[in-house]
Amino acid sequence: METTIKTTCLHGRHTALGAQMSPFAGYDMPIEYAGLDTEHMAVRTKAGVFDVSHMGEVDIEGNDAQRFVNHIFTGDASAMADGQALYGMMTNENGGVVDDLLVYRKTADSYMLVINAANIDKDIEWIKGHSEGFDVEIADRCADFGQLALQGPDSERILAEVLGIDASALGFYTFTTLPDGTIVSRTGYTGEDGFEIYASPGAIVAMWDKLMDAGIQPCGLGCRDTLRFEAGLPLYGDELAEDITPLEAGLGMFVKLDKPEGFVGSEALKKQKSEGLKRKLVGLELDGGATARHGFEVLDLDGATIGHITTGYNSISVGKNIAMALVDARYGTLGTSLQVKIRRKTVAATVVKKRFYTPNYKK
Repeated sequence: METTIKTTCLHGRHTALGAQMSPFAGYDMPIEYAGLDTEHMAVRTKAGVFDVSHMGEVDIEGNDAQRFVNHIFTGDASAMADGQALYGMMTNENGGVVDDLLVYRKTADSYMLVINAANIDKDIEWIKGHSEGFDVEIADRCADFGQLALQGPDSERILAEVLGIDASALGFYTFTTLPDGTIVSRTGYTGEDGFEIYASPGAIVAMWDKLMDAGIQPCGLGCRDTLRFEAGLPLYGDELAEDITPLEAGLGMFVKLDKPEGFVGSEALKKQKSEGLKRKLVGLELDGGATARHGFEVLDLDGATIGHITTGYNSISVGKNIAMALVDARYGTLGTSLQVKIRRKTVAATVVKKRFYTPNYKK
């Protein structure tokens, strides 16, 4: 059966700019414009803008909204204030990750979930499937929103000067809703200060045009991946999956196992924590110039396979050949010497911290 590839509201703008396009999560998306290094460093040093309109938005509303979000979310929705955003995961009964997401609390009776594009249909079906017995309305809002990510140290100034939005009062992981319904949050996926803007598709196109007229660097999904990777942020399908738990991925701080009513998957995660992890996500620094890619085998010094690479790059910001890998937990100690099989040869590697680049978030 032939699958029709989808496009965002900005697709025509990307092709007009000569962006390199490629299918991603069912959408025809820009991978790069001026080149990976140029776009990456624009975000690190000034600012860049991404089209992330392929991401999904789901509203949860009703008398049981808070209790239901707590039921499906590893974080604690009861501890959130209005105007706060929170990162966490939805986990299956075995503790594996259904998706990682952002939860936005508008009021105690109204939340917006922002989910990954590749998982939209699966997530919505899963959310609805766990809603029995809760007084909630679940609404797919994906078609109502386009989304921009304006990221980099100059992003607050650009937001004010180019788009007329004063976000100086927004703290990290908070948001505001403008009179026209536009949502602006101080969040991001790059390791830099930045904002996500959710608005109608028409409004997103108008904002994009203003940013382009002001000379802001458009950025593709290529540097979105290199930026998040350097900052130690996970990508669903690489560091997170249905068969990888948040604890294995080193994201235990976003898993509140002490919530009184628990959440879907909490019992499995409690058991895993009490028994001890068998696998662990680690950072690796590789010798030489060869780059490890997703799926490459990680070996111990005797040549036995003890895990696999989840993401690997020759880092643009820190100038090192680095990777993240899911390995046997016995080999997860910092400083451990390992090997990575890259095609027909093995390359020496050392376990290091997963956060290769120190983020510059708004304090």
